[in-house]
Amino acid sequence: MNITFNKENNTFKIDTENTSYIIGIVDEEAFIGHIYYGPKLDEVPLHLLRIDENPFVPSKNNRDRGSFMDTFPCEFPGNGLGDYREGAVEVIDCEGHSAVNFTYDDYKIIDGKTVINGLPQTFENEKSLDGKMGAKAKSLEIYASDKSLSLKAVLRYTVFEDSDALIRSVKIINDSQSSIYLTKVLSASFDMDSENYELLTLHGSWARERQIDVRPIGYGKTSVGSVKGESSHQEHPFMALLEKGATQEKGKVYGFNFIYSGNFLAQVEKSQFDSVRAVMGINPGGFKWELKKGESFEAPEVALVYSNEGLGKMSRTYHDLYRNHLIRSPYKDKERPILINNWEATYFDFNTEKLLDIAREAKKSGIEMLVMDDGWFGKRNDDNSSLGDWNVNEDKLKGGLKYLVDEVNKIGLKFGIWMEPEMISPDSDLYRAHPDWAIAIPGRVPTRSRNQYVLDLTRPEVLEHTWNSIKTVLESANIEYLKWDMNRQITDIGSAYLGKDNQGELCHRFALAVYELQERLVKTFPNLLLENCSGGGARFDPGMLYYGPQIWCSDDTDAIERLGIQEGTALIYPLSSIGAHVSDCPNHTVGRVTPFETRGHVALAGTFGYELDITKIPESDRQQIPEQTAMYHKYHSLVRSGDYYRIASYRENRFYDCYGVVSKDKSEALFTFVQVVGRPNYHSRLIRFAGLDPDAKYLIEGENEVLSGRTIMEAGIFVQNPWGDYKSKLIHFVRQQ
Repeated sequence: MNITFNKENNTFKIDTENTSYIIGIVDEEAFIGHIYYGPKLDEVPLHLLRIDENPFVPSKNNRDRGSFMDTFPCEFPGNGLGDYREGAVEVIDCEGHSAVNFTYDDYKIIDGKTVINGLPQTFENEKSLDGKMGAKAKSLEIYASDKSLSLKAVLRYTVFEDSDALIRSVKIINDSQSSIYLTKVLSASFDMDSENYELLTLHGSWARERQIDVRPIGYGKTSVGSVKGESSHQEHPFMALLEKGATQEKGKVYGFNFIYSGNFLAQVEKSQFDSVRAVMGINPGGFKWELKKGESFEAPEVALVYSNEGLGKMSRTYHDLYRNHLIRSPYKDKERPILINNWEATYFDFNTEKLLDIAREAKKSGIEMLVMDDGWFGKRNDDNSSLGDWNVNEDKLKGGLKYLVDEVNKIGLKFGIWMEPEMISPDSDLYRAHPDWAIAIPGRVPTRSRNQYVLDLTRPEVLEHTWNSIKTVLESANIEYLKWDMNRQITDIGSAYLGKDNQGELCHRFALAVYELQERLVKTFPNLLLENCSGGGARFDPGMLYYGPQIWCSDDTDAIERLGIQEGTALIYPLSSIGAHVSDCPNHTVGRVTPFETRGHVALAGTFGYELDITKIPESDRQQIPEQTAMYHKYHSLVRSGDYYRIASYRENRFYDCYGVVSKDKSEALFTFVQVVGRPNYHSRLIRFAGLDPDAKYLIEGENEVLSGRTIMEAGIFVQNPWGDYKSKLIHFVRQQ
């Protein structure tokens, strides 16, 4: 890890252990250019800027300034001055003009990392890799300005000594005498020559989130994004540029992940000159931020990862980055309680005794926590009322919440609860008292979704009321887990609090308000296990991981559907962050019946828990739960901290799935094999595993066979196909002394 500035050729070189990122300052006007990002270099390939080729820099050929602007690989491109590709920043100045262009002023190299106010962000660890105190991060700040506007920019870059990731963000400062409106502030832009790359993105919908999609990058712009007020079920704040033919273990990959939970844009553009520009940041659709004299605007971070060893190395780099430098929870590095959630067991139809019956039976099977989901408050007997009225419904919970929690604790289980703090029902005491607290546009019929509105958390009094509601509930009993949900997106973008010139700030201010609430939550209740959720996986993004160590992956708990959902999720996020439960069959979302064993194996590649009525499931299923909870305890540490390898994808081959984790010291590995579709006259399948020590000997647990890691990876071993559809097995390798 190192950052250097070469005064002779005006270049910055940012090195991780295996990569280099290089920036150059060119011409008398000090244009900031992108030179290189890829495998680590010993020298600077300054020729990649092409400043000695026609159309040349403006000081040598100002007659073709426009051609220069439209071809120069710009590090943070502006708008309206000749670069017709996607810009990273746009403004409206006091004269109504939109042109902006930042050129270089100065720089600073910092031991450590600058804190970004109010946003989730990566951070350095307290100790270095050898256990000694010291700087774990190094940062570069490039100071730039548009002198015509008296507008300044700080381009930020951070690397960590234990990671090949590069973190980028931007800060904009208004040094002028009047307000400037920002209509676009992206966090990162990246120019390079096209090499027939393909674009990988994650798409989906409710109950089928983060499906992998790969397409060629053609001329023009290809983008994914959200204007829903959250990262969304439909798109994801991630994209990767893949060398054509790249696999899990081979090929060049550039990954971009936005550490943010609101509206986003991720876009790649191929120009007429066969260059590629990738950009990522807050979606400019509907965005308009007033930057008053002396004020600054800080954009969220983007995590860039380069891999020359395929998607697998990219995934492992992201996993380690987020485990070591983003997730803060004390649960990050320890075993989490096995929970049972009553949602699919009872929906709204429950009472104290029903929950205690579930708790008693769960305790017998080794389950450690009962989570009470939706329906415990107000007059909430269905999803048509009471959001915002966070007082206990004592018609259901006789004796109140504390009585229930105390009784659950007496049984020997921890207790968790569900809340949806950002929402308000039209049929609620809160709405009747404060209808203007809902996000709405005056004169329009407000859009309902799930018969609810969104609270305007940009209003200080609404934010304080929401915080006090959460705090009151959590202080009322021994609650050790909170599932924070958001079951609808934002529409009717209007705030009675913001002025007419500031309505375009609402969505970002809403995201900041959610972050403020969750920051208060983790500081006030530091030992609380927080699981974020949004109608399943609509807000599964790095921003939320900064506050809670896990996110509910999807409302679809079907084991076969989860193979694709969890594959796309694990492409970026560590398995320890993926909320995954064993549920009942026929599955409540797709109606499929799968073996109870398979449901347990698939949920093991996540946080592991149960979503069923344990008092009513078949006895044969119930008898397997003690075995499954023991399985979780046996493998939890490995799943939580190991390196992830994707061996085969049911999404691609339509027959079987295989993935696993290998301990950091390569002493053991656990792979999961799922035979999704049985095939006649096909008795076993040759699987070449990955990640083992080639020179070590491994015992294949349960088979009393010892083979070298090299043989297991290069020659492979036969996995006997379990008879029938939807069957699974675990393959556990243990290194021998």
